[in-house]
Amino acid sequence: MTVNELALKHSFEIVSMPTPDREVRGGYVGDLLSWVMGRAEADNAWITIMTNVNIAAVGALSDVAVVIIAEGARPDAQVIETAQEKGVNIVLTDKTAYEVAVAISADI
Repeated sequence: MTVNELALKHSFEIVSMPTPDREVRGGYVGDLLSWVMGRAEADNAWITIMTNVNIAAVGALSDVAVVIIAEGARPDAQVIETAQEKGVNIVLTDKTAYEVAVAISADI
């Protein structure tokens, strides 16, 4: 399933989508950025509540397909701009990280 299809199916709010046709293969849930960098895999959907600018860098370094920011957390404009520059897809949801993981598990 592509990032765009995943976002539409689950009504995620799109805030950065430079590569909408990127395939999502697997997922990772975590908020400790150094842990995510070492364990998230390329093409994963990374579910987090982090919203600082470092999520764009970690998303790019880890080569995740999409960063899903859960629990109603919202990144500021600088984060969104940096994500666009680095080619990182970011979507938002009010669901908990657990609810997101369960919801998307059948799709990826």
